[in-house]
Amino acid sequence: MFRLPKFAIPAIVVIIILVILIIKSTIIIDSGQAGVLYKTFSGGVVTDEPPMGEGFHIVAPWNKVFIYEVRQQEVFEKMQVLSSNGLEIKLDASAWFEPKREFLGKLHQEKGSEYIQRVLLPTIRSAARSVVGRYTPEQLYSSKRDAIQAEIYEETKKIVDGQYIQLNEILVRDVTLPGTIKEAIERKLKQEQESLEYEFRLVTATKEAEKVTIEAQGKADANRILSASLTNMILRDKGIDATLELAKSPNSKVVIVGNGDSGLPLILGNN
Repeated sequence: MFRLPKFAIPAIVVIIILVILIIKSTIIIDSGQAGVLYKTFSGGVVTDEPPMGEGFHIVAPWNKVFIYEVRQQEVFEKMQVLSSNGLEIKLDASAWFEPKREFLGKLHQEKGSEYIQRVLLPTIRSAARSVVGRYTPEQLYSSKRDAIQAEIYEETKKIVDGQYIQLNEILVRDVTLPGTIKEAIERKLKQEQESLEYEFRLVTATKEAEKVTIEAQGKADANRILSASLTNMILRDKGIDATLELAKSPNSKVVIVGNGDSGLPLILGNN
């Protein structure tokens, strides 16, 4: 019967232990991630060095590496907030954010891997309640959504900047008002639109009337000036010119120059 050498079993055990240690000592960090090193026997979380980057790493088997997503991420939040007059508004928003890579050790040490739930979302909710409470439902429904979005972003950013989180954008995706309030606002907006249309038609009609009046006044002034300039001598000269032109017509047979009742030459002829 074949027997293993005495040193074979210890060697196999050592090899197995080495394989386990090597496996536990190798860390692969994927794209868009970074690692925070925790040294078990020498100081805990490493905060004075850059985080571990993408790729293959070897660490002591008794140390740990905590891997974080450092690409831009998006988180959604549905909130119920109150308007300036106390009405309950449902607000759907999302945030684009990423942890600050250079402070990743501090973030892990002070906030932990649950920093989104512990810091970011509560801050967004607080900022949204503060901002929406300044506006009426009418403003929230119509003209102020962009302003609300910008204000929530600014208030959230001021807080999370000091919490090792980089906030890139806040998006207000939907504002839901109580049904009765929404219908009342829509009726009011429709009435305002109809009123604006009526005012526009009224202004247009007024301008058209002014245009007609000005044109009529211009014609009246022109006729008055023309009437004042037409003397008997001018009329007689015009009549003579017209008679001479008529005499040239092939339809004229006889022209008798003389004075009619109007003092103009008389024309006798047939067509």
